[in-house]
Amino acid sequence: MDLSPAEQVKNALIAQGLETPLVDSDMSAEQKYTRIKGLMTEVVSTLGLDLSDDSLCETPHRIAKMYVNEIFAGLDYANFPKIAQIDNKMGVDEMVKISDISVVSTCEHHFITIDGLAKVAYIPKQTIIGLSKINRLVRFFAQRPQVQERLTKQVLVALQTLLGTEDVAVSIDATHYCVKSRGVMDTQSQTQTTALGGAFKANSATRIEFLR
Repeated sequence: MDLSPAEQVKNALIAQGLETPLVDSDMSAEQKYTRIKGLMTEVVSTLGLDLSDDSLCETPHRIAKMYVNEIFAGLDYANFPKIAQIDNKMGVDEMVKISDISVVSTCEHHFITIDGLAKVAYIPKQTIIGLSKINRLVRFFAQRPQVQERLTKQVLVALQTLLGTEDVAVSIDATHYCVKSRGVMDTQSQTQTTALGGAFKANSATRIEFLR
């Protein structure tokens, strides 16, 4: 039986040691919500906040719902974007590049926001995909606890798998709020990570065209 795009991507990431470290909790989304809500009630109470206050009483609910349905939705491959691989009937053989893709993720070390922009490019072979699907793919992998280096490579390998080509490049520039709002509290620094495959790695002119 043919594997779905989500299964193809997951298997490719596992094979390359790039899958997010996961264990099967054997819990439904609703069960996860209920469990997290209870735990966050303990956290908020432990901090000394009054959960009977009308501004705080729904906070554990909001956090649990946000974790399961929004900012960590990418942990569940059931939420993998629907991506149709389209025959390259037009014979496109030049670079397709999408810039300024919004990236909002969460640092897996502190559970604080990572905020930035991604740039993605590929050189089509037999297959192309809709442009908006690239944005959705970036968003899917961003909706996990992440380190930026892994996120960059996950998007690269996912697109290589779906497009059937090594000629893919991904670059992310982001601000890490674990640096900005705690610790060193550097409000200006940004982190750039790049993952290159195929022609983008082997050909300096192609690499420069992507990066400029």
